[in-house]
Amino acid sequence: MRILLVEDEKNLSAAVCRLLQQERFVVDPAYTGPEGLDCALTGAYDAVILDVMLPGMDGFTVLERLRAGGFRTPVMMLTARGDLQDRIRGLEGGADYYLPKPFQMGELVACLRAITRRGEGAPVMALSFAGVSLSEKDASLTNDATGQSVKLGAKEYQLMEVFLRNPGQILPKETLIERVWGYDSEAEYNNLEVYVSFLR
Repeated sequence: MRILLVEDEKNLSAAVCRLLQQERFVVDPAYTGPEGLDCALTGAYDAVILDVMLPGMDGFTVLERLRAGGFRTPVMMLTARGDLQDRIRGLEGGADYYLPKPFQMGELVACLRAITRRGEGAPVMALSFAGVSLSEKDASLTNDATGQSVKLGAKEYQLMEVFLRNPGQILPKETLIERVWGYDSEAEYNNLEVYVSFLR
């Protein structure tokens, strides 16, 4: 699952990115309102975490522009502005959740998982194709015929998730590196080949 984090406090952004990566999310940071808006409009993300106080354009305006354009991806507002009027403005503007700072990291992850499941009926806990299933719950890959399973590491899980969400497609190496390591990663093709060999 790919997340866009729009937060101008770089230390906090880095901490949240690390946490979400440990939870097997792929996270791309953005640090200004206009940058966050442009990134969100690419449609590459499963959810957006959006601060309110941003340089260039505040988070309320970013959210309003996204929703006005028909943007349906879940958005969580994450901000120090936690008074009632701000929460009302955020929720009425189209936010799926409004989490005031300071917050507990466990709550952030739980809320993020909750908003990405809304509108999908029962939570999808596994992806399957060609006789194998990938479990989101425990990061295990299972052979459906034999019941044998193996627990995957974080990068292995993220790679297999990309493969199972794009069955029957040939994905370029550049696409895989962007989806798993991020746009600004210095990962090289041999990093990708190592993890693909692990999966095989």
